[in-house]
Amino acid sequence: MRAVNVGAALVLAVLLAAPLVAGGQAQAPSTKTATGAVVNINTASAEQLNALPGIGDKMAARIVDYRQKNGGFKKVEDLMNIQGIGEKNFLKLKPLITVGAPKAEKSGQGQ
Repeated sequence: MRAVNVGAALVLAVLLAAPLVAGGQAQAPSTKTATGAVVNINTASAEQLNALPGIGDKMAARIVDYRQKNGGFKKVEDLMNIQGIGEKNFLKLKPLITVGAPKAEKSGQGQ
């Protein structure tokens, strides 16, 4: 009987550890992007924005364009001012984004 209990415990341990061995796919959803960082929508490049779920090349370009025309985002909710980002999409993005000081986008700033 003891061998059955040890065997059952071993099977249970293997089943619980299997998702971790398979690349961590069964872990709790992360509040970060694939790169492991929260994205600052005032400073992120189009490529970094594109890494966010539901943000493609065109949407990333709209975000950068909005940022340039409006001097950056004051709060993360301003992202809903972008055509194609409604409340549902915003709520998916909210834990993945932040705002900070807008990035100076003038040429010659790298000195």
